[in-house]
Amino acid sequence: MRLKYGNIRQRNAGFTLLELLVALLIFAVLAVMAYGGLQVVLDAQKRTAVQAMRLGELQVFFAILGRDVEQMIDRPIRNSYGDEEAALIGASGTLEFTRTGWRNPAGFARSNMQRVAYVLDDDRIIRYGWQVLDRSPESTAIEKVLLEKVNEIDVRYLDQQLQWQTQWPAVSVNSAVVPGLPRAVEITVDVEGWGRITRLFSLAAGFPAASAKQASQTKSAGATP
Repeated sequence: MRLKYGNIRQRNAGFTLLELLVALLIFAVLAVMAYGGLQVVLDAQKRTAVQAMRLGELQVFFAILGRDVEQMIDRPIRNSYGDEEAALIGASGTLEFTRTGWRNPAGFARSNMQRVAYVLDDDRIIRYGWQVLDRSPESTAIEKVLLEKVNEIDVRYLDQQLQWQTQWPAVSVNSAVVPGLPRAVEITVDVEGWGRITRLFSLAAGFPAASAKQASQTKSAGATP
């Protein structure tokens, strides 16, 4: 009798099939919940990385743009056809101007001034830079895509009468072209996912005192002894 009772207790010590199924079901539910939570974390991390990359692109774009615009100088050029162009040309989706402060660490035989242009091509803002100011038909520009997924770019120019203009060179009431540079340039970029972002850049060369001093220096440098 003792041996028979011991065998019965030994057989009843394991899990039943129903208990195993319930345990597997609980484990499956917990695994699905854990995977769902992990997927949410991974998706959030991916979105954060994409937004951080886009923010970095925006910061680089505005840093390069600000460096160029704030060093704008009143120096007209001649295009590849030999025609004179203003120091600043602002039209729809295009901003072209002459800037100074072009670093030359390698000591190339070139000016420290450079002609640059920002053009909205499809949904990309491309920066063009020329090696020479007065171009020939063989002159080519170095282009670089600075920002993508751009819906629109708007530029306004603050003239000497503190009036905003939508193009430059500005035209006065008597249809005369206003010479020189504006006091400030306001640039608004409509970027997908970020909306409209506006930056205002002050131009030292656009103030009357700076313009007169620059003209005097240019005249003195061009005078023959």
